[in-house]
Amino acid sequence: MTLRPLASLTLPLLLALTACSGSEAPAPAAPATTPAPAEATPAPAATPQPPAEAAAPAATPDQPAATPAAAPAPTGPAPIAGVDYVEIANGQPFQPAAGKVEVAEVFGYTCPHCAHFEPVLQAWKQRQPADVSVVQVPAAFGGYWLPYARAFYAAEALGVLPQSHDAMFNAIHVQRTLPVSADVTAEQIAPFYAQYGVDAKRFADTFNSFGVDAKINRAKQFAVKTRIEGTPSLVVNGKYTVAVDQQGYDKMLNTVDWLVAKERGGAN
Repeated sequence: MTLRPLASLTLPLLLALTACSGSEAPAPAAPATTPAPAEATPAPAATPQPPAEAAAPAATPDQPAATPAAAPAPTGPAPIAGVDYVEIANGQPFQPAAGKVEVAEVFGYTCPHCAHFEPVLQAWKQRQPADVSVVQVPAAFGGYWLPYARAFYAAEALGVLPQSHDAMFNAIHVQRTLPVSADVTAEQIAPFYAQYGVDAKRFADTFNSFGVDAKINRAKQFAVKTRIEGTPSLVVNGKYTVAVDQQGYDKMLNTVDWLVAKERGGAN
């Protein structure tokens, strides 16, 4: 599948948010290269409609990256607790790994801002040393978020997540070939994964399996524990939640750099 480059998209000029809240319908977002400043304020509940355009991410979550030999020093002003990030009492990583500092992104396929943030996150990931583990956790807020959270875990279980991840954003936000609603079924999503050799019945069985149920519940618990209110949000080692704000993605990732260094013992 050919993904449309970001520069070729014609995007609406009116922008309300740089993050998707758990209660709002998807809305068009600004280009990932220069996200427009805006307050992440929940929008009134509405019947979700696929946005006209969104960025097509360019990297997969498991794409190998050439990492630097040494940890990069954080730059810019040190972030302030309660302002730039929220501390989580007794927080734990989503997927603990010895010797690793975890950065977990809570995202939604139906969130256009997550689509724009995806290539930014992957570029940041490529600059990280081997002791930084980046994991993605689908938001399972309910409603139209839930079917695509289940699709993420089904694709992971079926071994097609690396190939299909970016294309899923593209199908929802650019091509608009997948519906965005709370009652989307496995049968409606299955043809998308058929492109990657997944049998429709096998996809539906996995989508509705107890294994995916367990992963969805774990993702929900993580989002509650880390006080996720919107996407994209980043959680450092389960201890600090950083949400995109009116200062944009660069400020968000600068805060994460400082918190990773703090967990590594390199910042106070």
